[in-house]
Amino acid sequence: MKPFAKYLAESERTYNYRIKVVGDVPAGFFRELRDKCAQFDVVKFGDAKSTPVRKAIPDFPAFPNQPMSIVDVEFRYPAIGPQIKQLAQLLGMDPNRIVMNTTSYEQSMDTESDKIADQNQDLLDAPYPAPDAEQRALKKDYATGPYDHAVLKNAYRSDFTIAGGKTPPAKTTNELPMGKNSPMSNIKRQPKPATGSHPRG
Repeated sequence: MKPFAKYLAESERTYNYRIKVVGDVPAGFFRELRDKCAQFDVVKFGDAKSTPVRKAIPDFPAFPNQPMSIVDVEFRYPAIGPQIKQLAQLLGMDPNRIVMNTTSYEQSMDTESDKIADQNQDLLDAPYPAPDAEQRALKKDYATGPYDHAVLKNAYRSDFTIAGGKTPPAKTTNELPMGKNSPMSNIKRQPKPATGSHPRG
């Protein structure tokens, strides 16, 4: 029969996470972060692994052309990303430069990324399909360049007869008759009032 301590150890649950830090990491940062994570009862705090500089990093879209450090950790108590960000900020790290997700989530994203890369590689290696009848017909129409297109040559006439006859062209203000007299010429002024120097107005 197994001792109770062994049963307890086998039933103990732990929580696995992956911590990512973009950019240059100060010396001793991860060691200090491990000490800060003591509240989660650290089971394992792996060594940091660095990636090459990448033009775009999905977890850090605001930090292009930077390297990234990755650490796998295991706790006896659950943790969340904002808690780790706060601990990193206490150590002088920009909280926007650190991300933590569960290890299972990170592995699923890596698997999905590999599948997409394989699918894209298959598309790159596959030959172009042979042109069908419609594409071969259009090839003759566009082979001589855009300025030699049949439509531009007016091969397809657009002179159609509309039911009811043609509508007469509309008149614009430029076609209205222009007068010769100023509109101010027909206005009669009122007589001036009489004053001391001009008694007749």
